[in-house]
Amino acid sequence: MFAVIESGGKQHRVAQGDVLDLERLKTAQPGEQVQFDRVLLMSDENRVLTGSPHVDGGLVEGQVLSEGRGPKIRIWKFKRRKNYLRRQGHRQSFSRVQITKIQLPK
Repeated sequence: MFAVIESGGKQHRVAQGDVLDLERLKTAQPGEQVQFDRVLLMSDENRVLTGSPHVDGGLVEGQVLSEGRGPKIRIWKFKRRKNYLRRQGHRQSFSRVQITKIQLPK
């Protein structure tokens, strides 16, 4: 059984027991349970449910394991012979979530 959920503007294919890094969930602290109700697609052995845009009654639950920051990304802007050089860095925050339950609609 698997599902495709939307979180942080991105789509993720998840199954029970998966651990994935999502855009930082501001409302949940490590150790808390979270629910994803923006389920785009659900599938088990017998059927496939697609939403338009979301599956009504579909629910995916997970537990926040930790929070962290990704690797540093360096941004360079440079124009030759114009004395123009800009350097910038960015580290994206993430929440590590373990999927505990996928609930199909009745």
